[in-house]
Amino acid sequence: MERLTLKQYRQMVEKVLEFKRLNGEMPPYTIVDGCKISKIVYVDMIETANKFLLEMGRNPEIVEIGRPTDMNCIIKF
Repeated sequence: MERLTLKQYRQMVEKVLEFKRLNGEMPPYTIVDGCKISKIVYVDMIETANKFLLEMGRNPEIVEIGRPTDMNCIIKF
């Protein structure tokens, strides 16, 4: 997985914000469809998506995760 759909991205952000609300800090990582995404990477994703929204006036269709080395995916068969 190299990118998230808008739906996957929104679900990820909801999980991160819920964790922050309950624990007072953002989680060290999040998991989306079996892919572990580190805090540095998901924060960068959020900043990039917000920048896109401000510049273009709409949400992106997809959000790039980052380099393949930035995630740890479990392949589902």
